[in-house]
Parts: sequence; C-alpha cells; structure tokens
Amino acid sequence: MATAAVDISSSSDGKTTVTVRLATGKDVSAIAVLARELADFEKLAHICEVTDAKLLESSLWKQPAFQGPTVLMLEVAAPQSDDEEEEQQQQQRDQQGVVVQEAFEEVVRELNLTRPLKEDPDTDSCFRSTADERRIVVGFALFFPNYSSFLATGGFWIDALYVREAYRGRGLGTILLKTVAKQAVRLGAGRVEWCALDWNVKAIKFYQALGAAVLPECRLCRLTVSNLLFIPSSTSHLITNQFLQQDSSSSDMY
Repeated sequence: MATAAVDISSSSDGKTTVTVRLATGKDVSAIAVLARELADFEKLAHICEVTDAKLLESSLWKQPAFQGPTVLMLEVAAPQSDDEEEEQQQQQRDQQGVVVQEAFEEVVRELNLTRPLKEDPDTDSCFRSTADERRIVVGFALFFPNYSSFLATGGFWIDALYVREAYRGRGLGTILLKTVAKQAVRLGAGRVEWCALDWNVKAIKFYQALGAAVLPECRLCRLTVSNLLFIPSSTSHLITNQFLQQDSSSSDMY
C-alpha cells in the first residue's frame, strides 16, 4: 500500500536528523520487510520464513529490552527546529514511560551528508515510523545477550544489522552499530559479536575499520529444527577412518 511521501530531504547544507530507537510490537511490518530484504541481499531468501504474525508472537516482546532479543530501528527525517525536537521528545517520554527511558536513551544525531537524501524511493507504508510520522525507517539491528565462558561475562550477539540500499554509504550503519556497542558498554558487556558472509568484502572492511577483529579460524555451526529432532544416538559413523588414524583419542570427544 503506497502512501504520500514523507519529506526526508536533507537541508541545503546537507544536514539530516538520524534517530535510533527501541522497536515495539507496532514495528513488526517494517522489521519483517527489512529482514526479507536482508535475506535477499545475502542470497538466503530460501531460508527466510519471517512474517508479521511470527514476529508479533515471538519472544521479541516477552522480555525487557536487552535482557532478551532486542530490535533497534534506524530512522531519518528532515531537520527539525528546536521546538519541534523538544515536542517530539516529550511525546516519546509520555508514550514509552520511565522504564524504557532508563533502559535505553534514544539516539538523535544531526548528520552532515556528503550525498544529500532525496525523497524515499519506496513509499511502502510500513516504512513510515510508528513513533513519528515525519520519519522514515531506513534500517534495523536485531541482537540478544550471550555469555562468554572465557571472559566470565555477558555480551551481545548481533543477528541482523541492515541499512536499506538507498541509504547506504552515508554513515547511517556506523551510527547503528555504535549504538549497539555503546549500550553494551553501558551494561558492562565483555564484547559484541556477529558474523559476516565471506563474499561481502565491503562489509568486512567496514567492520575492520571500526576496530572489529575478523576470526577466519572460526566456523559457524548450526542445527536446524529437523536436525535437532533427529540427532543420531550414536555419531561414530560420522567420524572417518582417516580422522581416527590421525588421532585415535579424538573419538573420546563424541
């Protein structure tokens, strides 16, 4: 469903207002579309099963922010006057309540763009912010807490970080990732981790430029639902003779 375009064009000096906020159940449509776009980009659409209904019924909304799966929405808008910004912040305080404000302080940045934003190329109504109709959703981050036995402390695992194609290359992804990192520091996390596809060299270089270490010796291992249900009672048949000959004691691991 198409709606009237929202003015997100930057000012004459290239300034645009960027907001990172906590998602709510009202954002499921935008999150679902963004997740499908990410799956298409990563050539993984064949395993993407996300729907509005699944998101709404999922654990995303059953635990307090940062204590379970958490989503941050990345949004942009035309620059606002001081009075408009104060009015918007007051509305958010009224709507979200004190608990949310203590958990996460909404990030608002005025970004100087080398390439100014124009009218949003996709007028899909789901991309209009549910928090402020003057803003457009341009990306999201989905992450959840994990724990390191080596560090003996918690951290965050980023499952998805995505910026829509028309908005890339302007520093918006940096703001989003730094927001997750700063929240991790605020909560005393030991580290933040995520994975990147080996062919996505541009993303890997971006992460390295931010100081992230890429660990080529690590491999992501996954058991899908069908695998979880039918794990063999004995895995001895999975170990090759060659492997056993190399280290006869290795079978003790299985």
